[in-house]
Amino acid sequence: MARKPRFYVKGIPCHVVQRGNNRQACFYCDDDFGFYMQSLGEALKRYQVELHAFVLMTNHVHLLMTPQDSEGISRVMQSVGRDYVRYINSHYRRTGTLWEGRHKASLIDSEQYLLLCLRYIELNPVRALMVTHPGEYRWSSFQYHGYGKAIKSLTPHPLYLNLGAEAETRREAYKALFSYDITDEDMRELRQCLKHNYPLGGERFRAEIEHMLGVRLGRQGPGRPMRPMKEY
Repeated sequence: MARKPRFYVKGIPCHVVQRGNNRQACFYCDDDFGFYMQSLGEALKRYQVELHAFVLMTNHVHLLMTPQDSEGISRVMQSVGRDYVRYINSHYRRTGTLWEGRHKASLIDSEQYLLLCLRYIELNPVRALMVTHPGEYRWSSFQYHGYGKAIKSLTPHPLYLNLGAEAETRREAYKALFSYDITDEDMRELRQCLKHNYPLGGERFRAEIEHMLGVRLGRQGPGRPMRPMKEY
């Protein structure tokens, strides 16, 4: 079966997930997390990509990024993947692959889903029962969004900044969002879009993406998708 292509668009946020091979660990200690973030920061700067949210889990990573061109995110992931695998193989005297194939990517409709995506990413350690609150997990952008901790590689998204005129007001408004559970429907849609590399957004957003890319993208939900001029 042909692999579903991933699409990136200048100025459109994209939720990216990369997992360890066979869901095995790809981080073993704090130094590993630190090296990954250092490598990521260098690649973001080199390829002009902004990082808005992240969580580094033991066996996978979630990143929310906005590129300045259609190649930026792919180049960031290739660069970090290459540098990090080299580091891990050297440090732990191992060989072979570390990541499970290609990363997954879903373009995000900022107006409807940006803040939902931030919460989904930063709640990963809670869903994994590693902590009871996202603020208890060190390797997550919640440290910035909720507590104001400086993270060199992070660029706050304008929608986060719009939560309040003052930093403390923004943080309190953001933390209040975590008082509400993500609905099962939103969770399903977000995961399905990631699984199939589909955009996460309403019909208008999908139509705009299709127009910019010149392709007809698949649809989630009941019913047959529209007959494509070129479908992925």
